Amino acid sequence: MIQTPYLLFLGDAPDALAAKVAQGIKDWRPEFAVGQFRMEGCRADMGLPDLTIAEAKAAGVKTLVIGVANRGGVISPAWKKVLIEALEQGLDLASGLHNLLRDEPELVAAAEANGRALHDVRVPSVDYPIANGKKRTGKRMLAVGTDCSVGKMYTALCVEKEMRARGLKASFRATGQTGILITGDGVPLDAVIADFMAGSIEYLTPDNDADHWDLIEGQGSLFHVSYSGVTLALVHGGQPDALVICHEPTRPHMRGLPDYTPPSLEQVRDTALLLARVANPACVAVGYAINTQHMAEDEAKAYLADVETKLGLPATDPFRFGAGKLVDALEKI
Repeated sequence: MIQTPYLLFLGDAPDALAAKVAQGIKDWRPEFAVGQFRMEGCRADMGLPDLTIAEAKAAGVKTLVIGVANRGGVISPAWKKVLIEALEQGLDLASGLHNLLRDEPELVAAAEANGRALHDVRVPSVDYPIANGKKRTGKRMLAVGTDCSVGKMYTALCVEKEMRARGLKASFRATGQTGILITGDGVPLDAVIADFMAGSIEYLTPDNDADHWDLIEGQGSLFHVSYSGVTLALVHGGQPDALVICHEPTRPHMRGLPDYTPPSLEQVRDTALLLARVANPACVAVGYAINTQHMAEDEAKAYLADVETKLGLPATDPFRFGAGKLVDALEKI
């Protein structure tokens, strides 16, 4: 088990989106987030106290969590000094990067010398089956996006929060490192061998009560040439009854792909539905979750109203304005 509370390591993150792991923990488990550690040049800020390793230890921190999700998921050589200092000061390390802590000899040596633990959460811990496509009981919602990092995890968490507030049966199903660090459970989908990705989502969302909703965290985008494979595994393995289409409307291009323009909401809706109906012919799109964090409130509300008018389904920013409209739509299924 990863010990809490955490010091969130932001390293030299070039922008807030690069520190999305830290942001997710801070927003959804604020009781775990004691402070942040930023290196020179860091352009991310969680609004938490900036602490040295010694200050964090004195404040009761148990684990330094690498809160950065960089392209390729690598441990930067520039971080090593800080990570080793944390181990020497008596903190454990936790990471969701592809580049594993346990594969770094200096970190392994420092952990062993100081009796500390290295937690790599992006390592599959189950021998997942190959997907069989058999219909499962219960209901499932999947968040699909126009791009990476547009709010798919936040959408699923917000829907879970609203459903539970209404006394409905609902479970957030984490499929990435941030969700796993928030909930303590899930499938690190992009680290699963390709043949078993869809099967791992079947495993994650087994038969359940007829009125129970599994709210599946989305990954990547069907339109992102780097990460579309993991999205399709979710679409087929999740066998969703409902899709929520997620979008961040202020981006000029796809995340990490300056030559690619984001697809329209209609393109994502129609493509995702076509593919989802391979596994579940009854799948429907129920609404749009729009990430309006970079828009003024009046501008955001006008944009949401325009989406509803043009596309005929409810639209909301579930983190900013609540997920009520989406849950209303899901309750009708």
